[in-house]
Amino acid sequence: MPSAAFLPLLTRIAESLERIAPPPADPTVLEDERSDIFLWQGTTANLQPLKAMQTVPLSLLKGIDQQMQKVLANTRFFAQGLAANNVMLWGARGMGKSSLVKACLLRVNEEQRKAGQPPLALIEIPRDDLHTLPQLLALLRCSTRRVILFCDDLSFEAQDADYKSLKSILDGGIAGRPEHVLVYATSNRRHLMPRHMIENEAGDAINPGEAIEEKLSLSDRFGLWIGLYGATQEHYLSIIDAYAAERHLPIAQEDLHRRALQWAIQRGSRSGRVAAQFITALAAELATAQR
Repeated sequence: MPSAAFLPLLTRIAESLERIAPPPADPTVLEDERSDIFLWQGTTANLQPLKAMQTVPLSLLKGIDQQMQKVLANTRFFAQGLAANNVMLWGARGMGKSSLVKACLLRVNEEQRKAGQPPLALIEIPRDDLHTLPQLLALLRCSTRRVILFCDDLSFEAQDADYKSLKSILDGGIAGRPEHVLVYATSNRRHLMPRHMIENEAGDAINPGEAIEEKLSLSDRFGLWIGLYGATQEHYLSIIDAYAAERHLPIAQEDLHRRALQWAIQRGSRSGRVAAQFITALAAELATAQR
C-alpha cells in the first residue's frame, strides 16, 4: 500500500495519463449523418470522423463499366436494407479499385439523401489494425447505421494469422458480422496471398488439398469477387480524355495522346493512376506556359 504522502502524486499521475490517452470510441459518433467517412484507429480503439475523402468521380472512371455497375448495385441494395454481398476488388495496380468503392458510396449516399433516407457510413480499417476488428464490431453493434468496412490494399504473408480473424468475421454468425455491416476490400492479389505461400502450405500439409482450400477460402467469403485488369491503350487514352476535359486543358487531342503515350512508356505501365499523374504534370506545365 502506498503511503499517504504519495497519494497526491499518484493521483496527479493518473489524471495526467487520462488527459494524454484518447477517449474510447463512442458509437453515437456514427449517428451524426453529417459525416459519412470514418477512420478506425485500432491501437487506440478510436473512431475518427473525416471531413472529406479523396476520390475520383464515377464519371471519370473509364473502361470498368461492368465492374462499376456491380459495385454500385450492391451498394444500393445495402443502403436500401436489402440483401447485399461482401465485395472484393482485385487486379492491376492503379486501375481504380479503391476509387470505385469510394465513388460508389458517394453516389449512393447522394441518392439516399435526395430520397430522405439515411446515408451509409464508410469506415476505413488500416491493414495493420485488422486484429482489432472484434473491438470495432462490438462498437458497431451499439449503432443502427448501415456501415461498410473498407480495407484497402489487403494481402497476407507467411506467418500472418490475421486472415483467420477476417474470415471468421466474413462468415457472420453469433460473434461475427452484424447484418447492418458489410466488408469491402481491394487487393492486387487474386486470392489475397502470394502463390508461393499457398504452394508452401500445400507442400507441408498432410493433405495438400485441404491446405490450399484453407488459404483460398478467405476470398470465397466475398460474395462479389470482381477483377479489374490492366488498361489497353484505348482504355488508357479514354481516361486521359476524360481527365483533360474535366480540367479544360488547352491542348489538341493528337498532341495530348502522343504525350500521354510517351508518359506511359516512361512509367512502364498504363493505368488510371498513371493517367492522373500525367494530367497533373501536364496541367502544371500548361498553366506555367500561359503566365
